[in-house]
Amino acid sequence: MLSDFFRINQPYGLIRNQNGEWMAFNRENKPIGFNTNEPIDTRLPEYAHVYTFFPGLHNQSIMELTRYNEADIKRDEQGNICQFWLYNDATNPMNQREKENEHWQTYWRKLEALAKLHVIR
Repeated sequence: MLSDFFRINQPYGLIRNQNGEWMAFNRENKPIGFNTNEPIDTRLPEYAHVYTFFPGLHNQSIMELTRYNEADIKRDEQGNICQFWLYNDATNPMNQREKENEHWQTYWRKLEALAKLHVIR
């Protein structure tokens, strides 16, 4: 189980479902805010609300967001990005407690880009 606000509530990455919708997940690969050791199958209908369609989130925009780092993405069988990470153990902002550091700046830049995406309902 996670033990701090950042690891539970801040996005670690995003994953795409079969409908092309995206879910932000935390360090336990669970939806943001979930803090449990129990498995969660987000493919079940009761978890449909954790996914959202962002038309601006596609291969090119994700590659720009991750600065073309293939280590920060996962592709499906067709070569489309199906998951990507906003940081890793080496670039985790919480590993550098100073407020103004490179890891925080990079993380906030990515969150800002994601926050500007529009949703289609």
